[in-house]
Amino acid sequence: MSTILHITSRADWADAQAKGFHVTPSLESEGFIHCSTAAQVVRVANSVFPGQADLILLKIDTEKLTAPIKFEAPVHIPGTAPKTTDGELFPHIYGKINLDAVIGIIDFPPNADGTFTLPSAVDA
Repeated sequence: MSTILHITSRADWADAQAKGFHVTPSLESEGFIHCSTAAQVVRVANSVFPGQADLILLKIDTEKLTAPIKFEAPVHIPGTAPKTTDGELFPHIYGKINLDAVIGIIDFPPNADGTFTLPSAVDA
């Protein structure tokens, strides 16, 4: 089993549960949903979501996804580019996230200074 992570809000997750699938605005605007590996998620959160409360991580089993997944060069939101290494690839989901592929919901609160650290539950 291979897992990836997706940062979202509790409200968006509640909406996904009501709809039966999870989507993001990037699916329409860029054609995919941004995800990260455990090694990447903190850098992404600190670049894109600094200080934002009420976030969770969706732990996704890539083998259960019904939409295609590709590991590709990062696509950055202007002004929020996380630091990356040369050749680093990020997981992108090209379609809706089916809820049965989500095998864990992990609280992802910011630290007092607004930065994020990797929750121990990510490795569980």
